[in-house]
Amino acid sequence: MRETYEGRTHDKPRAAMTPSPWPQGRELLQDLGFLGFTLAGVLIMPPQKKPRGKERTDDQKAENRPMARRRVRIEQVIWSVQRRRIGKDTIWVWIDTARDRVMAVCCGVHNFRLRLHPWPAFSK
Repeated sequence: MRETYEGRTHDKPRAAMTPSPWPQGRELLQDLGFLGFTLAGVLIMPPQKKPRGKERTDDQKAENRPMARRRVRIEQVIWSVQRRRIGKDTIWVWIDTARDRVMAVCCGVHNFRLRLHPWPAFSK
């Protein structure tokens, strides 16, 4: 499990400082906030950006659609982990590992909830 970070720091500098957890040959969906971020041996899949002053072509829209569906599911998981507010509110406990433990509990509650009420299957 990775350590959590305190404060309002953007994820890109944190990702650049952290060793890659991805094995060679994996795919990584990239958000537009991470443009320019690379990992050795990992296929990074950025969405097609809208050209300045133009619209995306139908092919570009079709290429972005499956990635957007996957990102929506990821955002739903993040929301589900944070739904009880304990995962997103300020933690005032001064124990070094408190944030990590709270996030682990929130993820465990999310996984327990999925066992009771599974989400519909994800279609690519």
